[in-house]
Amino acid sequence: AVPPEGPPNGGPWESPLLRFSLRSASLLANSRCERIQTKRKRRNFSMDSAQFRKIGHELIDFIADYHENVGKYPVTPETKPNQIKNALPAEAPQDGEPWENIKKDIDELVMPHITHWQHPNFFAFFPANASYPAILGELLSAGLGVQGMLWVTSPACTEIEVRVMDWLARMVNLPKEFTSDSTGGGVIHGTASEAVLVAVVAARHRAIKQHGLEKDTAANSRLTVYCSSQTHSCVKKACMIAGIHLDHLRTLDVDPTTLTLQPDHVEATVKADLAQGLIPIFMCATIGTTSTTASDPVDQIGKICRDNKIWFHVDAAYAGSALICPEYQHYLKGIELADSFCFNPHKWLRVNFDCSAFWVQERGLLVESLSVMPEYLRNKQTEAGAVIDYRDWQVPLGRRFRALKLWFVLRTYGQKDLQNFVRSHINHAKELEKWVKADDRFEVVFPSDFALVCFRLKAGNELSQKLMQRLNDTHQYYLSHTIINNVYIIRFAIGSSTTTLEHVKKC
Repeated sequence: AVPPEGPPNGGPWESPLLRFSLRSASLLANSRCERIQTKRKRRNFSMDSAQFRKIGHELIDFIADYHENVGKYPVTPETKPNQIKNALPAEAPQDGEPWENIKKDIDELVMPHITHWQHPNFFAFFPANASYPAILGELLSAGLGVQGMLWVTSPACTEIEVRVMDWLARMVNLPKEFTSDSTGGGVIHGTASEAVLVAVVAARHRAIKQHGLEKDTAANSRLTVYCSSQTHSCVKKACMIAGIHLDHLRTLDVDPTTLTLQPDHVEATVKADLAQGLIPIFMCATIGTTSTTASDPVDQIGKICRDNKIWFHVDAAYAGSALICPEYQHYLKGIELADSFCFNPHKWLRVNFDCSAFWVQERGLLVESLSVMPEYLRNKQTEAGAVIDYRDWQVPLGRRFRALKLWFVLRTYGQKDLQNFVRSHINHAKELEKWVKADDRFEVVFPSDFALVCFRLKAGNELSQKLMQRLNDTHQYYLSHTIINNVYIIRFAIGSSTTTLEHVKKC
């Protein structure tokens, strides 16, 4: 800092104006030093490796405590719309904040205002169970910071996924053509909706090429897609994204008793479209529909598709996890006729969201329909055809190391423990179904094939709806519903890692 006083023996520094200027310069310099010191203090909030270790241990303890005590929380929050948003500042902070401030907001703004999907009394929708090995896999994926768009950008990211998807294919007894050792292979997507979109794009590409319509800008107007009234809405969204006219999406009626596709109706619809000069390109069958877990006759639908060169996709997003148990693999009869197959380990196989397993029999067709190669991605391994580049199996370019969490789960639990995990929930559902049938006030609307029980009050829709709402309003339970043939049905989906038969009884 500039000294505030002039020379000791007088001189030109004695000028009052000059003294004022020197004094101002001194104050400015001192102020700058203070700002630098303050800034240095604030930088301590940015988290170094020592702080990361300390806070990381605390956060792991927090997560472990949460999973041990999740049953003590209400399943659903009593949160008003915009309540959390309005509790947060309108702008991001200019300077870093200490972890204690962030942790305080986790305790006050996050934990009281989330739906606890891991709660033993979560019976809504379908499960989204997590486990400690999966969480560790997710942590390692984030910590390594891998971007696995190409084999060359991280070989382990690609090759572990290739091998783990082959493991999973064999666990559910898919034909060898769906593995990397043959013409096919598997890839991890975020959701089954992404998998369906990719399958529709591949189906469109194959059909346009087969009919020599590559230069026909109106080709999409001739393409038709097929599914049932019980198929997940993702097929409709895939058509919207892929440019398939929605009036060419055939949503077919199902058998009123089984809620499954009727092969005769499927074949008649396809023939009628062919007679009009349309091009059938894609059919989706389901094993375990969202509303009631109905399962379409894969073998019969597959034969129709094979005969008419239609891409056949089988969606087992929920029920696919049960197919690791040999006693449920009969649902896959005819799967060799499918072009693609998908299920979500993040629903019922102890792998946290997101992890959707998607396989194809002909990976060359999939890659051809999605591949672009700008100069900046070229490399000798890809050009030699020696590796798999998963960027060509999905819509995004980038991808993270999702295979780690699936790898950790399969290695930690093994096939036998995972099979018993799934069987326990199915057994709980069978017990619940017995209790419902034994009570004259209730009826089971559709039989339980997996771990979903569909029931209602015989007194009618209004009382059934009120019953479910009364349970949900306690925030101690969470159930969801569906409506089939104008009948209001309560869905009781069992699948949380923490749910026991006692929890089912208490509800």
